[in-house]
Amino acid sequence: MRTTILITSPEEWTAPGSELFQFPPIIPGGPEWFTKPILIVLFSAVIAIALCWAAFAKPKIVPRGWQSMGEYAYDFVRDQIARPHLGKDADRWMGLLLTIFLTVLIWNLMGVVPFIQFPVAAHVNFAAVLAISVYVLKVYLGVRHHGVRGYLRGVVYLEGLPGWAYGIYAPLILAEVFLTSLFTHFIRLFANMFAGHLLVAFFSSVGFWFLFEQLTPLGAGLGVLGVAMTIVITAFEMFIMFLQAFLFAMLAAMYIASGLHGSH
Repeated sequence: MRTTILITSPEEWTAPGSELFQFPPIIPGGPEWFTKPILIVLFSAVIAIALCWAAFAKPKIVPRGWQSMGEYAYDFVRDQIARPHLGKDADRWMGLLLTIFLTVLIWNLMGVVPFIQFPVAAHVNFAAVLAISVYVLKVYLGVRHHGVRGYLRGVVYLEGLPGWAYGIYAPLILAEVFLTSLFTHFIRLFANMFAGHLLVAFFSSVGFWFLFEQLTPLGAGLGVLGVAMTIVITAFEMFIMFLQAFLFAMLAAMYIASGLHGSH
């Protein structure tokens, strides 16, 4: 379950690369799809369910422990993500938005958990599936509440725009709403987790190699620097993990609102 760092010999060091994101089946001869990322996703779901159960199964008037933490997370998603974009519809969608936020956050934090050390969102397929689900919901809500024609009209219409400009504006906004918004939703999350995981692996590999393979005064100094950089980048990456979970859930709220209100 530990992330593999490629070190070939005391005289040769190879920087970690794409092998960090390639996983064999967990069960030899078993299903090829049942790999480490799939197991982490299942484990993350169990954690999210357990946290919510511990926090909200038996709520008390004066919250303590898990309930206090759960209410803090709920209030954060409601006040910082749902209400600013969904307004009066915020409470209706809180279950979904809280689930999205916790899921992405736990996926990301798996990158700093010992013996797991892989942020699931660094695998593009998982981030894409979550973003596609939100995209389908957005389009469904838009068509259901406004009809195909009304939804498209609401997306394209821009108050004060002269008629001749719609020939330029309409294709651009339609491409943004129905194409590029989907890709930017999951690529932002994927790219940040991918790059962060690679950076942490790089500096930890440098620190390990120079401290344990290159036993020289200069090597020791570089090894200590590598370890120090690993700690700094890991701390910064934890902030990015939270930020990306927040941004992903915020965009989900924006897209749901666009479907409900029939505008871009």
